[in-house]
Amino acid sequence: QVQLVESGGGLVQPGGSLRLSCAASGSTLDVLTIGWFRQAPGKEREGVSCISGSDGTTYYADSVKGRFTISRNNAENTVYLQMNSLKPEDTAVYWCAAQFRRITVEDLCVVARPLGSWRQGTQVTVSS
Repeated sequence: QVQLVESGGGLVQPGGSLRLSCAASGSTLDVLTIGWFRQAPGKEREGVSCISGSDGTTYYADSVKGRFTISRNNAENTVYLQMNSLKPEDTAVYWCAAQFRRITVEDLCVVARPLGSWRQGTQVTVSS
C-alpha cells in the first residue's frame, strides 16, 4: 500500500518561495504517477502539477506554469514541488497523491482519482 507524507508548508510573503516534499513508502516512484493538489477555502480541489515516476514527464496547471517546478528523486523516493513567485491566490491546503503509472500525468492532475484517501495535507499561506 502506497503511503505519502507531505511536508514543507508555511507562511510566506507574496513573491516568496517554498518547497514542498512528498515522501513515499510502500512502493517505489518508478511504478507511480504522483501529483500535487490543492484546495483553497470555498473552492474545489485542483491538480497543480503531476510527474511520472518512471520517465519524469510533467504536467502543470495553467495557474502555476512558469512559477512552480515539480521534480522527483527516485533514490530518496521523494517528490518535490518548488513554488516561486507565490501569490495570495496560491493559499491553500496542499496534498500529494499517486496513481499507478498507467495513469498519465494529465489524467491524474485533471481527471483521475488518486489512490487512497486525502489526508491532512500541508497548509501554504501567502500573505503580507
